[in-house]
Amino acid sequence: MAPALPKQKEARIMRSKKLLVIAAAALALNWYSPVLSAQARTNATKQSDEATRAANAAAVLGEIMEAPDQGIPEGLLKKAYGIAVIPHVVKGAFGIGGRYGKGLVAQRNADGGWGTPLFIEIGGGSFGLQLGVQATDVVMVFTNREGIQPLLKGKLKIGADASATAGPVGRTVEAGTDVLLNSAIYAYSRSKGLFAGIALDGAVIQLDDDANKAVYGKKSVAADTGKGVVVGRALAVVQPFLHALQKYAPGELPKATGKQ
Repeated sequence: MAPALPKQKEARIMRSKKLLVIAAAALALNWYSPVLSAQARTNATKQSDEATRAANAAAVLGEIMEAPDQGIPEGLLKKAYGIAVIPHVVKGAFGIGGRYGKGLVAQRNADGGWGTPLFIEIGGGSFGLQLGVQATDVVMVFTNREGIQPLLKGKLKIGADASATAGPVGRTVEAGTDVLLNSAIYAYSRSKGLFAGIALDGAVIQLDDDANKAVYGKKSVAADTGKGVVVGRALAVVQPFLHALQKYAPGELPKATGKQ
């Protein structure tokens, strides 16, 4: 058995061990701090980008609805289960007629208000745009749960998961039950000042997981879309879009139909 160390020597050894631990912790902190700072800057930049996206989507909806003698029928908006706005959809780099853009979608709460907006992407499809048009703003009005649920679960392919047709134009145009039953989704476009219904044949709309995680802290927030749970910093990011929906699409949920 080794002889016991003198108390002073033992104390020096203990102090040396503590200093080594402190030094190791300091080195680790110095290594991680730049990484954490870079990640924080990236998250802040991402949130800023998504705030700009939300503001642009709000502006598009407002400009469309404020245009004289145009706009989406108010009756259709009041009865909508969900609304998606995708500003500046451009011609894609791949495929003839392919398109790509980013926007937001929201579903109504049980009380008829609007729930958590989700960030989305659209790609593919031929939007039937006029010759020479390079970009368009797209608005989609979902008339029942059948149309919006595939998107809230991750991905919606127009034509396969739900039908989408060119929507009626004119804020005061009647959009009663008969109209609502004709299509799960009504789509609109605005290009170079021209506003009209549009076909979205073959387009794929899906959740933008990276953007949703940057704003909400988690990729999957679809379960919150009808619960009105947007709070804190996330609310500040999506507030312009929510405000536009509340202004231009107030109202009640549609009456029960066979497609719910």
